[in-house]
Amino acid sequence: MLIRLLRTYLRPYGKPLALLVLLQFLQTCATLYLPTLNARIIDDGVVKGDTGYILTFGAVMLGISLAQVLCNVGAVYFGARTAAALGRDVRADVFDRVQSFSAREVGHFGAPSLITRTTNDVQQVQMLVLMAFTLMVSAPIMCVGGVVLALGLDVPLSAVLVAVVPVLGICVTLIVRRLHPLFRSLQRRLDTVNRVLREQITGNRVIRAFVRDAYEKQRFRRANEDLTEMSLATGRLLALMFPLVMTVVNVSSIAVVWFGAHRIDSGGMQIGDLTAFLAYLMQIVMSVMMATFMFMMVPRAEVCAERIQEVLDTDSSVVPPAAPVTGLRRHGHLEIRGAGFRYPGAEEPVLKDVDLVARPGEVTAVIGSTGSGKSTLLGLVPRLFDATEGEVLVGGVDVRTLDPKVLARTVGLVPQKPYLFSGTVATNLRYGNPDATDEELWHALEVAQAKDFVSRLEGGLNAPISQGGTNVSGGQRQRLAIARTLVQRPEIYLFDDSFSALDYATDAALRAALARETAEATVVIVAQRVATIRDADRIVVLDEGRVVGTGRHHELLENNETYREIVLSQLTEAEAA
Repeated sequence: MLIRLLRTYLRPYGKPLALLVLLQFLQTCATLYLPTLNARIIDDGVVKGDTGYILTFGAVMLGISLAQVLCNVGAVYFGARTAAALGRDVRADVFDRVQSFSAREVGHFGAPSLITRTTNDVQQVQMLVLMAFTLMVSAPIMCVGGVVLALGLDVPLSAVLVAVVPVLGICVTLIVRRLHPLFRSLQRRLDTVNRVLREQITGNRVIRAFVRDAYEKQRFRRANEDLTEMSLATGRLLALMFPLVMTVVNVSSIAVVWFGAHRIDSGGMQIGDLTAFLAYLMQIVMSVMMATFMFMMVPRAEVCAERIQEVLDTDSSVVPPAAPVTGLRRHGHLEIRGAGFRYPGAEEPVLKDVDLVARPGEVTAVIGSTGSGKSTLLGLVPRLFDATEGEVLVGGVDVRTLDPKVLARTVGLVPQKPYLFSGTVATNLRYGNPDATDEELWHALEVAQAKDFVSRLEGGLNAPISQGGTNVSGGQRQRLAIARTLVQRPEIYLFDDSFSALDYATDAALRAALARETAEATVVIVAQRVATIRDADRIVVLDEGRVVGTGRHHELLENNETYREIVLSQLTEAEAA
């Protein structure tokens, strides 16, 4: 997966990569040539006392060192830019793919995991690429070049290299193979910590209300300790690598000095050659250590790449139409024919054989017990997820063939749990219509019964709203969400239990104002309160995902037992009549 991901996202950067490899090759060649020059200075300059020779070749070494530094700086520059560009591109594609997901796919991965995959996982891959460009490209060149030049200096002494390199390779391979499953568990436990932390931050008020601080602290402590335990296990294995490599390095250095001394004593080798051989040995070992450092990062990056690719390879169940329809045949008309919805792997469908018709100028209400599929039914219209059976028609066109922009412009949804974005009142209200004027915003607030409390806020329309709208009450959040949809001015309004947090007086005033504002539009209301929907033109009763009754309030009260039970659970016989 890692190779596949890198091949895909590094392809556009072929020219910078070619230049990077060239610069790394040049700087590595310069690094390899310096010990040979040093050996010549020792043997032909220092031993013979030739100062001019020393100064001449010293200047050459200085020039080569300067060229090496410049090449290295250039390679790091291009490597860092390319790695950053790769991280940017992967994050953008993961974000775009997540944005295309329906509620089904988001629920499958979970929000905390998607956040980790978009941030931490991408960062791990980006760091691997950066290290590969700055270290790994030069490592094989240095290793091979060092071996060749060491053989050129003294073949018998090079037998030490034949023993050292395979031992280092075996040690690194054994450790890396054990790291891969550990890093997979590490990323999963990081997901768990993010999930627990997100729940506790979001549900802070509930935790305080039920005085569950101690329980939540213990819950986070367990998740944190699990992550710490796995990090320590991984760290212990990583910590073993460096002492192991350094032990092999030091033993090999001692062996070179020992056997090299005998070679010099017998006249088969010069002092400068031994010095150069030691330098090449260290360069070979350093290249192996750089590769070792890379191999330490590869298992975690491989796991992260698999998690990223899993998101990128997941297709949304809500697929944009290949040839989108841009024109509506019957404006404001909504029809659901035999719709059904089943989650993957579920034994029973959430919805089955649902029929519903909503027309302009009418109010259609949907009511049913908790879990009867009301919110799921409304979610089919704006394509939060697609029906697995039947069809949903907006303006006489199946929503699966309708242009997404036209659908978004035609249908306005106020969700059951209204969400406000960090910013101001005005930025939230203009979310569906960026060109709305202040007068339009105030008008929408007035209809939504939110004008009074917004005008009392410091800054009015420019009053700050925190993420999720946590700095306003639940009722105020619902009214702002309703005003946001009113600013959009769609042809079809969908209210998913959007009045549950309002008191009866505000509820009644809001419904009366909405009736005037949406008189020519199609309105579908999902509600738990009978008082909210009793005056609707049409009431659809859902029970366990099926339509068990359709009609007006008094008709259903007389003929539908399910509706009657719901009504009498809230009202007396006299109030119901």
